[in-house]
Amino acid sequence: MSTSVKDKLFIASQYLVPQHLLSRTVGALAATEIDWIKNPLIKGFIKQFDVNMDEAERQQAEDFRCFNDFFTRELQPGARPVADGENVLVSPADGAVSQLGPIENGRIFQAKGQDYSLIELLGGDSDRAAPFMGGEFSTIYLSPKDYHRVHMPVTGTLREMIYVPGDLFSVNQTTAENVPRLFSRNERVVAIFDTELGQMAMVLVGAMIVAAVETVWHGLVTPPKRELRVTSYPSPQPITLEKGEEMGRFLLGSTVVLCFEKDKMQWQENLSAGSPLRMGEQLGEINAG
Repeated sequence: MSTSVKDKLFIASQYLVPQHLLSRTVGALAATEIDWIKNPLIKGFIKQFDVNMDEAERQQAEDFRCFNDFFTRELQPGARPVADGENVLVSPADGAVSQLGPIENGRIFQAKGQDYSLIELLGGDSDRAAPFMGGEFSTIYLSPKDYHRVHMPVTGTLREMIYVPGDLFSVNQTTAENVPRLFSRNERVVAIFDTELGQMAMVLVGAMIVAAVETVWHGLVTPPKRELRVTSYPSPQPITLEKGEEMGRFLLGSTVVLCFEKDKMQWQENLSAGSPLRMGEQLGEINAG
């Protein structure tokens, strides 16, 4: 399918706008606690994107400290049950499957005509990427109306966290199809966990106007200087998160990329590009043996 003039102009604008300045400006607006700014902003967002507030713990704009507080809102107990079963992998977030499948020749499929390097995605270290060669990946896109906390697909102990600086292109179907290496060039946080099925990588990808990414063990990740930063977590003080437990959240945006080792798991048969997801529902299963 050929790219429309409208899409071409949109893509061109992504290269021309000051991505980080715009994101910082929106981030400051999203953090303001001034009632006459944040309350209309929250109400307008709820209306524009048809956000389901019935399942939220707090339901009125006035209940939230700022827009970011609303955007990362907690849900009522039981709103996202976690699928039972020792061999069950669960979705880490609400959203939709962008792509999923095998990691072939060290490349991850992005969209028709586009793929990107696993090594680049994980911060440029070939040793870090080695366990996932020939393994499986899934890319999950979170829309504006979705619940924006990210949870564990399986119980894991944190091995390493990598902050990778980069661009802040918008993330949607148009950019996925037209911006080369979109997910491996955008700013992102990579978390490597040791699990019962080997290593698992969870990559939280930033996007245009995504103010920040937080993790439960570190808080706000974005460092003062936008440069590659690797943090290892030694075993004497392990950070272990159970399946379904929160691991992080987006302050606006975006996308989660999961990577698993070869022959350790399989995706649900009914899942394909475009399949809707809710956090906690079955995403796949661990292979026996």
